[in-house]
Amino acid sequence: MKSITNFRILSFCLILMCLGGCRISYKFNGAALDYNVYKTIHVDNIPIRAALVYPPLQQTFENELLDYISRNTRLQTVDGASDLQIEGEITQYYLTPQAVTEDAYASRTRLTIGVRIKYTDNKAENKDIDQTFTAYRDFDASQMLNDVQDQLCQEISQELVQLIFNATLGNW
Repeated sequence: MKSITNFRILSFCLILMCLGGCRISYKFNGAALDYNVYKTIHVDNIPIRAALVYPPLQQTFENELLDYISRNTRLQTVDGASDLQIEGEITQYYLTPQAVTEDAYASRTRLTIGVRIKYTDNKAENKDIDQTFTAYRDFDASQMLNDVQDQLCQEISQELVQLIFNATLGNW
């Protein structure tokens, strides 16, 4: 008896959804794009304009950004005119001492990276963004920066890309 009641309720809900034009849509990647409107994106080069320059960072960051967009949206990356555009520059790349010990030496060092991003929505004017995003990682001061720099840049780039995605394409 209970299964017949459950079947009737389920059938009724399905009929209502079909007649009402409702649809259930889940987006687990956070992208909030109408793919009927937005089909293309152009990601410009993101040059390093910081006082301290680590040349591989530009390629690491750009690759991470392009990969994240392609994995989490259905947008086609194009050169030239597009529905959406991301451009910017790496404006901060610096080290600061952290956790100073009793003998006035730092036991930890912080690597901070900042990226200024200009996001242009060519379909809707009020959605443009011009914002700086920063992220950092601490490492043991006994380690040489050269030994941990690649890994730290990769981790920081991943975090920055998620922040940028959420503020632009994710529409959070």
